[in-house]
Amino acid sequence: MPAPARPRPAAGPAGCPCGLPESYDACCGRFHRGEAPAPTAERLMRSRYSAFVRGEADYLLRTWHPGTRPARLDLDPGMRWTGLEILATEDGTAFHSTGVVEFRASYRGGALHERSRFERVEGAWAYVDGDFPGV
Repeated sequence: MPAPARPRPAAGPAGCPCGLPESYDACCGRFHRGEAPAPTAERLMRSRYSAFVRGEADYLLRTWHPGTRPARLDLDPGMRWTGLEILATEDGTAFHSTGVVEFRASYRGGALHERSRFERVEGAWAYVDGDFPGV
């Protein structure tokens, strides 16, 4: 059973939840709505972060590699994500079939540091898995 829907906050005056200056609708919202695929591994990472912020479990599952995708995803409605910092990227552009994005996602009370792997599946970027540096 999916987690209950929670109100979807609008992007603040600083722009999209992913940290880019565009509005949510012009930035990650278009990916969430299926209007366009994320053009790079980094943009997919940013859109997935925004999906966590906004409780978009369907988008997270849709952009997960079919070989590692869980059957379902239950998001914690009490989790409050507070910011995303991209620490490094390797490959992941239109000229690559794989990519890596290292990031720090802050939440109320802590932070998640992950080195995520991405791969193209039928032309679209997909999240494969990640490692947690220092753990």
